[in-house]
Amino acid sequence: MSYDPSALALVPFVSVENMMRLVHSVGVERFITDLAATIEEDFRRWPLFDKTPRVASHSSEGVIELMPTSDGQAYGFKYVNGHPKNAKEGRQTVTAFGVMAEVDTGYPVLISEMTILTALRTAAMSALAAKHLGPANPRTMAIIGNGAQSEFQALGFKALCGITHLRLYDIDPSASARCARNLAQSGLSITLCNSAQDAVEGADILTTVTADKQNATILSDNMVGSGQHINAVGGDCPGKTELHSDILHRAEIFVEYTPQTRIEGEIQQLDPEHPVTELWQVIAGERAGRNSDRQVTLFDSVGFAVEDFSALRFVRSILPETGFYENLDLLADPDDPRDLFGMLTRAKTRAPEVLAAQ
Repeated sequence: MSYDPSALALVPFVSVENMMRLVHSVGVERFITDLAATIEEDFRRWPLFDKTPRVASHSSEGVIELMPTSDGQAYGFKYVNGHPKNAKEGRQTVTAFGVMAEVDTGYPVLISEMTILTALRTAAMSALAAKHLGPANPRTMAIIGNGAQSEFQALGFKALCGITHLRLYDIDPSASARCARNLAQSGLSITLCNSAQDAVEGADILTTVTADKQNATILSDNMVGSGQHINAVGGDCPGKTELHSDILHRAEIFVEYTPQTRIEGEIQQLDPEHPVTELWQVIAGERAGRNSDRQVTLFDSVGFAVEDFSALRFVRSILPETGFYENLDLLADPDDPRDLFGMLTRAKTRAPEVLAAQ
């Protein structure tokens, strides 16, 4: 990474509006596909990254988290919240923004909204995992929980895995109806289902992505057939799970970063010594993924900082060709780095309106 010396103190900022322009300029499915490729690149060099479970501040209403990592050249972090009650108040359950910086200077090189970007990143990660772990040539996916993530998940699996049929279920039928409307022009064949049991019938991939912060049984063991791949997205904090523990005992389990998933994922229900495989090992060719047509595979996804790093890296890489950003005057950067006070003093003489305001 390098800076234009004439713009040292200016930091590219991607607003919500510009993120939407950026995504549409590329196309949603192409954006997810290219983002997945960037994640895959970074997972192949997984040992280079600093890794730590996210720093979480929990309350009775939800959680606020910071997700940092670095590959030694760039540093990135995401601020993200999870507040299920927000939906009842007309607010987003999850919001986020992210920062990427140069390691050798500490200067930020990108600030971006990450509410939309996280949904795209999560879809890219889910579909990438299924590409490595799922059954051959999957065509039907069930999505249980049809909130803000569902359309992104559907398009990600269509683009990366070839899904053509979608089976939707939510305890709120209007959520499924909204998802179906939004995907009406996607080319997917969509079935609205009356129960989770109905939704999983005939599905190759089962995606659970519910919002309530509680231990729940979205899938019971009898609902999961041989050869299916489970994409468990909703479990993302202590005390929140979606799968009956019996499923975990017969599935081959894959995770992002084991120490974090032990705290937040489905495997918080298991003994800490229960074996799991980190997905990067499969992507890098160090461990096997699916080993038979009848095996049940589970991607216990909680989201990890490396994926957000990849998302920021990908966005930054396509900004020059699109121009969908604005420069923020964010950093105080005087001509003489030792004279910050002088910079402040000179600004007063250049700005009469400052004097008038005193």
